[in-house]
Amino acid sequence: MKKVPNSDRFFQNRECRYFPCHTGVPEEEFNCLFCYCPLYTLGRKCGGNYVYTEKNIKSCKDCAFPHRRENYDKVTGRFKEIAEVVRMTDGEMK
Repeated sequence: MKKVPNSDRFFQNRECRYFPCHTGVPEEEFNCLFCYCPLYTLGRKCGGNYVYTEKNIKSCKDCAFPHRRENYDKVTGRFKEIAEVVRMTDGEMK
């Protein structure tokens, strides 16, 4: 089996019916690794291009930040913040 360089940092699913699900990223560079963005949980502090709908639901349809190959380290670099949000949320549920 051929080893793919950086395959833990980049993944593409061209068979997905939504591919590519966001505009603004060249198709050959579109990273599906963070299909469900881990930064979503950070709410307004995620750093992406989001809006809140009239029903106060966060919409990321115009955000391609986690789908850019070069942003892998920026996304994973925020995992401690995400873990803190989860820890605080879990503490509230006790």
